[in-house]
Amino acid sequence: MSETRPAPLSGLKVVEISAFVAAPLGGMTLAQLGADVIRIDPIGGNIDANRWPISKDGTSIYWASLNKGKRSVTLDLKSEEGQKIATQLIAEAGTLVTNLPARGWLSYENLIQHREDLVMLRLNGSHDGSPAVDYTVNAASGFPLITGEDDRPVNNALPAWDIAAGLYISNGIIAAELDRRSSGMGQEITLALSDVMLATVGNLGYIAEVQATGKTRGPLGNGLYGAYGQSFETSDGRQIMVAVISNKHWRGLGKATDLTEKLEMIGPLLDVDLSTEGGRFEAREAIDAVVRPWFAAHTAAEAASALSEAGVLQGEFQTFEELVQSDPRCSLENPLFGEIEQPGVGTVMAPRVPLSFGGSPAGAAVPAPQLGGSTEKVLAEVLGLGDDELTGLRESATSDSRN
Repeated sequence: MSETRPAPLSGLKVVEISAFVAAPLGGMTLAQLGADVIRIDPIGGNIDANRWPISKDGTSIYWASLNKGKRSVTLDLKSEEGQKIATQLIAEAGTLVTNLPARGWLSYENLIQHREDLVMLRLNGSHDGSPAVDYTVNAASGFPLITGEDDRPVNNALPAWDIAAGLYISNGIIAAELDRRSSGMGQEITLALSDVMLATVGNLGYIAEVQATGKTRGPLGNGLYGAYGQSFETSDGRQIMVAVISNKHWRGLGKATDLTEKLEMIGPLLDVDLSTEGGRFEAREAIDAVVRPWFAAHTAAEAASALSEAGVLQGEFQTFEELVQSDPRCSLENPLFGEIEQPGVGTVMAPRVPLSFGGSPAGAAVPAPQLGGSTEKVLAEVLGLGDDELTGLRESATSDSRN
């Protein structure tokens, strides 16, 4: 494996004031690419400081997982002094990521009085400023009504819109930084979680499909829309997902199962062209009926081996436990991962950013800080606060935590 090379965003400094998934993920992505990301929270932590899952001693694994590589500062953000210090940190950094409301001391209009070329990205729920979270946005997207076996809505356990928004955030900051370097000007960037959903629905053709055809697709279970794909139960009770995208895959399915002749009979019987994705989609139920007994007669390992040898795309369904304990891709064999000692959690594998530059991963896996653990060092290093000022802040923080 190539040696780890310097991260590409070294020298960029970002302040993050946020909670939940999208904004912290955006900040962490920037940190993993080399930026110095300082997360500011209220004393005692923001609303996500203790969010599940938690470790045996009550530490939020969720918070730690989304804040790797950052520095953590806690301030009394309700006080003038706390807001003043936070404003100074933002001005010194020159870049801010937040999902808090655009008002008062945290408004762009106020902050540019302290740094004219400020780059500030704010995530809202909707474009009109109304609140939203991933699951409420997802409910409106249409996807829950085509997920599952029938017309009952099924929410995805994956917070897809938060994840996409987090990556948009990191892209937006990088783009604005490049623009600032060429123009010398900062700017306010806004992003709405619901717009991330709408853009994705549009980019995947769902909006145009409704407008052009007057209809949309229904639920397909584990089927693959517009092509052939399906899950099958094997003799040992496992489930395998098969995807047939190309004619090569189609020929491979027949070869792996030794059912080529029977599969070829389906086309003339149903008057469909099985050399096309659309034809295979139309014949999906007949194809299912032909190949399902073959899977039922083979173990998952046998089926996977035969399908792989024949060049068919396949993947076995597995639990998180199986992923962590048995899948070599989710292990230290994969350069994506490093082993870290996470305070309050223990020794765990942690991913780097999943990008390689010149064949080398960007930076090492780094633990998340303890909440507020970087406060004094950051304030001394970045703002030059002396011992007396730090002592006063420490005493104030202690008093606030008791109230």
